[in-house]
Amino acid sequence: MRHENPSGRRRPLHAAFLRDAVDQALPEVSHVLTAENGREGEAMARKGVGAVVMDLQMKERNGIDAARTIWSERPETRILFWSNYADEAYLRGLSRIVPAGSPYGYVLKTAPVQRLHLAMRAVLVEGQVLVDREIHRLQQRQSRPAQGLSESEYSVLLDMALGLPDREIARRRGMSERTVQNRLLSLYEKFAVDLPDSGTPAMNKRVRAVACALTGGVLNVEALRIAEREMQDWLRRNPAG
Repeated sequence: MRHENPSGRRRPLHAAFLRDAVDQALPEVSHVLTAENGREGEAMARKGVGAVVMDLQMKERNGIDAARTIWSERPETRILFWSNYADEAYLRGLSRIVPAGSPYGYVLKTAPVQRLHLAMRAVLVEGQVLVDREIHRLQQRQSRPAQGLSESEYSVLLDMALGLPDREIARRRGMSERTVQNRLLSLYEKFAVDLPDSGTPAMNKRVRAVACALTGGVLNVEALRIAEREMQDWLRRNPAG
């Protein structure tokens, strides 16, 4: 059995650590390739590499962008994400790009090394889906409408954070303006924007909701960068009349 694992990382220390982890967890692997960034990882995957260990934050191309490209060209590729982040924004980004039935894993860097070894074998060799307990708890919370945001609410939140007015959000998402406004009301409720504190001045609800989403990890800079690119592409294809 031969697996090749391009692993994009920012620092040599991470590269050496993961190479040692691969040697220990997958002794049958005869060839390991190391990529310095996400773009190199994409290029290696095109050469037929079927198993990848990838950081989410890398130079030139972040892990979500790199994984999207790899899966769009080779959906059978098995990818294990090794990350510092348990933010909801990253998980939503991943959930949108994982091909149906594709094995993948998500392990936090704070997890014991034995957990990383287990994930490597489960995902890269056995073709399973494996995520850390913290990630699993967050996924469960997202699945409960009263606690997490629906995809519709999250889409409105992204567009609002990018500065689109209700009318443009409705046009982009194929909703009525009334539906957009209902989603906004739901967002204000879930982020407790409507709850006045004694002595607190009145605030802009849209700005306050975005601030709560950022501080709570529902949004992050990477998610907004990706959303900005997608919005600009959409605006080019669908100019305002």
